[in-house]
This record gives sequence, structure tokens and C-alpha cells, in this order.
Amino acid sequence: MAYDKEEKGGRLLEGVTEIDYKDAELLRKFMTERGKILSRRYTGVTSKQQRQVKRAVRQARVMGLLR
Repeated sequence: MAYDKEEKGGRLLEGVTEIDYKDAELLRKFMTERGKILSRRYTGVTSKQQRQVKRAVRQARVMGLLR
């Protein structure tokens, strides 16, 4: 698999300034069909963004917005 520099920085987060737990549609892009959080190797986000996504997904699960 070739490394593509354009994907670094999170193609899925283009135009997103803040990762909010209430944005369930955005958070579903970072999850599998079974509800597991995808690793940053697959999503291409930075480690800081991955932590923000993880925190938002967990908050959304508690609030009942995601499974």
C-alpha cells in the first residue's frame, strides 16, 4: 500500500473545525458497521484528532446518539 501524503491530516475531517459528539453523521464515518472506532491508520487523522473522535464517540454512545 502506497503512502499518500494528501490523506494525512484527515480527509474525513475536511472543513470540520470542531468534533462534536452531537454530530452523529460525522462520527459514523469513523466507525465500523458494528460500532467499533476505526484506527487512525484507516481514517488518516492525526493522533490529536483521533483522541477527539474517540472522546466524541464515547460521549455520543452515553447520550444514546450512537450504538
